[in-house]
Amino acid sequence: MRCPFCAHEDSQVKDSRPTEDNTSIRRRRQCEGCGARFTTFERIQLREITVLKSGDRREAFDRSKIELAVALACRKRGVAQDRIDRLVSGVQRQVETSGDTEMPASRIGEMVMEGLRHLDTVAYIRFASVYRDFSEARDFEQFASTIADPAFK
Repeated sequence: MRCPFCAHEDSQVKDSRPTEDNTSIRRRRQCEGCGARFTTFERIQLREITVLKSGDRREAFDRSKIELAVALACRKRGVAQDRIDRLVSGVQRQVETSGDTEMPASRIGEMVMEGLRHLDTVAYIRFASVYRDFSEARDFEQFASTIADPAFK
Protein backbone atom coordinates (compact mmCIF):
# COMPACT_ATOMS: atom_id res chain seq x y z
CA MET A 1 0.00 0.00 0.00
CA ARG A 2 1.46 3.35 -1.05
CA CYS A 3 2.06 5.83 1.79
CA PRO A 4 -0.19 8.91 1.48
CA PHE A 5 2.56 11.08 3.03
CA CYS A 6 5.76 10.15 1.16
CA ALA A 7 4.44 7.82 -1.61
CA HIS A 8 6.76 5.00 -0.50
CA GLU A 9 5.55 1.69 -1.94
CA ASP A 10 5.76 -0.48 1.18
CA SER A 11 3.89 -0.33 4.47
CA GLN A 12 3.50 -2.75 7.33
CA VAL A 13 0.14 -3.69 8.83
CA LYS A 14 0.23 -2.99 12.57
CA ASP A 15 -3.39 -3.81 13.46
CA SER A 16 -6.43 -5.29 11.69
CA ARG A 17 -9.99 -5.44 12.95
CA PRO A 18 -13.51 -5.49 11.53
CA THR A 19 -15.46 -2.25 11.49
CA GLU A 20 -18.45 -1.90 13.81
CA ASP A 21 -20.92 -2.95 11.13
CA ASN A 22 -18.72 -5.88 10.00
CA THR A 23 -18.79 -4.78 6.36
CA SER A 24 -15.08 -4.01 6.07
CA ILE A 25 -11.70 -4.52 7.67
CA ARG A 26 -9.87 -1.55 9.20
CA ARG A 27 -6.09 -1.82 8.89
CA ARG A 28 -3.65 0.39 10.74
CA ARG A 29 -0.44 0.67 8.70
CA GLN A 30 3.01 2.15 9.14
CA CYS A 31 5.13 3.35 6.24
CA GLU A 32 8.51 1.67 6.01
CA GLY A 33 9.94 4.81 4.39
CA CYS A 34 8.92 7.72 6.63
CA GLY A 35 7.37 5.87 9.58
CA ALA A 36 4.00 7.66 9.29
CA ARG A 37 0.89 5.77 10.35
CA PHE A 38 -2.34 5.68 8.37
CA THR A 39 -5.57 3.69 8.17
CA THR A 40 -6.99 1.77 5.22
CA PHE A 41 -10.32 -0.01 4.82
CA GLU A 42 -10.87 -3.21 2.86
CA ARG A 43 -14.40 -4.00 1.62
CA ILE A 44 -15.89 -6.92 -0.24
CA GLN A 45 -16.89 -6.16 -3.80
CA LEU A 46 -19.19 -8.81 -5.18
CA ARG A 47 -19.19 -7.64 -8.80
CA GLU A 48 -18.49 -4.64 -10.98
CA ILE A 49 -21.64 -2.53 -11.29
CA THR A 50 -22.10 0.07 -14.00
CA VAL A 51 -24.38 2.99 -13.13
CA LEU A 52 -26.57 4.23 -15.97
CA LYS A 53 -26.71 8.03 -15.72
CA SER A 54 -28.91 10.47 -17.59
CA GLY A 55 -27.94 11.16 -21.19
CA ASP A 56 -26.84 7.54 -21.71
CA ARG A 57 -23.64 8.08 -19.70
CA ARG A 58 -22.17 5.13 -17.81
CA GLU A 59 -19.78 5.03 -14.90
CA ALA A 60 -18.55 2.54 -12.35
CA PHE A 61 -20.48 2.28 -9.08
CA ASP A 62 -18.75 4.40 -6.45
CA ARG A 63 -19.71 3.92 -2.80
CA SER A 64 -18.03 7.18 -1.84
CA LYS A 65 -20.60 9.16 -3.84
CA ILE A 66 -23.39 7.70 -1.73
CA GLU A 67 -21.38 8.34 1.45
CA LEU A 68 -20.94 11.99 0.51
CA ALA A 69 -24.59 12.51 -0.46
CA VAL A 70 -25.88 10.92 2.75
CA ALA A 71 -23.35 12.82 4.89
CA LEU A 72 -24.48 16.11 3.32
CA ALA A 73 -28.15 15.28 3.88
CA CYS A 74 -27.46 14.37 7.52
CA ARG A 75 -25.15 17.31 8.21
CA LYS A 76 -25.88 18.97 11.58
CA ARG A 77 -28.70 16.51 12.25
CA GLY A 78 -27.04 14.55 15.04
CA VAL A 79 -27.23 11.27 13.14
CA ALA A 80 -24.54 8.91 14.41
CA GLN A 81 -21.83 8.03 11.90
CA ASP A 82 -22.35 4.29 12.42
CA ARG A 83 -26.02 4.66 11.36
CA ILE A 84 -24.91 6.50 8.21
CA ASP A 85 -22.34 3.78 7.51
CA ARG A 86 -24.99 1.07 7.93
CA LEU A 87 -27.33 2.88 5.53
CA VAL A 88 -24.58 3.23 2.89
CA SER A 89 -23.50 -0.40 3.35
CA GLY A 90 -27.13 -1.51 3.01
CA VAL A 91 -27.54 0.39 -0.27
CA GLN A 92 -24.26 -1.02 -1.57
CA ARG A 93 -25.34 -4.54 -0.60
CA GLN A 94 -28.70 -4.07 -2.39
CA VAL A 95 -26.92 -2.85 -5.52
CA GLU A 96 -24.38 -5.67 -5.54
CA THR A 97 -26.84 -8.45 -4.78
CA SER A 98 -29.48 -7.30 -7.27
CA GLY A 99 -28.07 -9.65 -9.89
CA ASP A 100 -27.74 -6.80 -12.40
CA THR A 101 -24.41 -5.60 -13.75
CA GLU A 102 -25.99 -2.30 -14.80
CA MET A 103 -28.30 -0.21 -12.68
CA PRO A 104 -29.98 3.14 -13.32
CA ALA A 105 -28.81 5.94 -11.02
CA SER A 106 -32.48 6.66 -10.32
CA ARG A 107 -32.92 3.23 -8.73
CA ILE A 108 -29.90 3.79 -6.48
CA GLY A 109 -31.27 7.21 -5.57
CA GLU A 110 -34.58 5.64 -4.55
CA MET A 111 -32.71 3.13 -2.35
CA VAL A 112 -30.92 6.01 -0.62
CA MET A 113 -34.19 7.90 -0.18
CA GLU A 114 -35.85 4.84 1.36
CA GLY A 115 -32.96 4.48 3.83
CA LEU A 116 -33.01 8.17 4.74
CA ARG A 117 -36.79 8.09 5.20
CA HIS A 118 -36.26 5.69 8.13
CA LEU A 119 -33.10 7.40 9.39
CA ASP A 120 -34.03 11.09 9.64
CA THR A 121 -36.99 13.00 8.19
CA VAL A 122 -35.10 16.26 7.62
CA ALA A 123 -32.20 14.44 5.93
CA TYR A 124 -34.78 12.66 3.78
CA ILE A 125 -36.27 15.99 2.65
CA ARG A 126 -32.81 17.50 2.05
CA PHE A 127 -31.77 14.59 -0.14
CA ALA A 128 -35.09 14.60 -1.99
CA SER A 129 -34.78 18.33 -2.69
CA VAL A 130 -31.58 17.74 -4.65
CA TYR A 131 -32.43 14.31 -6.05
CA ARG A 132 -35.87 15.37 -7.29
CA ASP A 133 -34.66 18.87 -8.24
CA PHE A 134 -37.03 21.01 -6.18
CA SER A 135 -37.22 24.49 -7.70
CA GLU A 136 -39.80 26.28 -5.54
CA ALA A 137 -40.92 26.37 -1.93
CA ARG A 138 -44.14 24.71 -3.08
CA ASP A 139 -42.13 21.62 -4.04
CA PHE A 140 -40.93 21.33 -0.43
CA GLU A 141 -44.45 21.83 0.88
CA GLN A 142 -45.90 19.13 -1.35
CA PHE A 143 -43.15 16.67 -0.50
CA ALA A 144 -43.30 17.39 3.24
CA SER A 145 -47.07 16.90 3.20
CA THR A 146 -46.54 13.30 2.04
CA ILE A 147 -44.41 12.71 5.15
CA ALA A 148 -47.17 14.04 7.43
CA ASP A 149 -49.58 11.57 5.82
CA PRO A 150 -50.30 8.62 8.21
CA ALA A 151 -49.90 6.21 5.27
CA PHE A 152 -46.25 7.37 4.93
CA LYS A 153 -44.87 5.19 7.71
